[in-house]
Amino acid sequence: MALDVMASEGAGPVPDTLKILVAGGFGAGKTTLVSAVSEVESLHTEEVMTSESVGVDDLVGVEGKTTTTVALDFGRITLDESTVVYLFGTPGQKRFSFMWEELAEGALGAVVLADTRRLSDSFGAIDFFESRGVPFVVAVNCFDGQRTHRGDDVRVALDLEEQVPLLLCDARSRESAKEVLVELVALVLRMELSGV
Repeated sequence: MALDVMASEGAGPVPDTLKILVAGGFGAGKTTLVSAVSEVESLHTEEVMTSESVGVDDLVGVEGKTTTTVALDFGRITLDESTVVYLFGTPGQKRFSFMWEELAEGALGAVVLADTRRLSDSFGAIDFFESRGVPFVVAVNCFDGQRTHRGDDVRVALDLEEQVPLLLCDARSRESAKEVLVELVALVLRMELSGV
């Protein structure tokens, strides 16, 4: 309501907002992707991991990780004067998955960021979006020095439907992250045009 009042008082048009989630397993690069593509300094709820996480959080493959997202990451991209995209990065650990329902409310779609060192961590996010009918793409984060896998092999390993786009990306690169988001928006438009 306040936004309607501002627009009517000559403050200019209220922009359309699009909400996109960035999900995936613990340590897959969600915080990094949101930071790379956001036009403003992104908001993070990163906390230092303590001894309390021993036996709770699986660090296999991400042994050097010292922080974790406990609520969300947030970034913004202004497409033009009438359209703004808000990015919400979800926590990756199962113990914080209760937040996903709230974060998914009103989302245009989602990016599932996959790490081939811990590919099975992607199943929870994929199942979540499939069961709720939220359009999503899978982006395989290609870390430095990590063995790469062919996209077709990752698709089979994740048991992805043919219509789900799978891309290789570098979550640290703004251009690579933008390509992933463009592919998600293209998927949503294709679905709308085909009436899915």
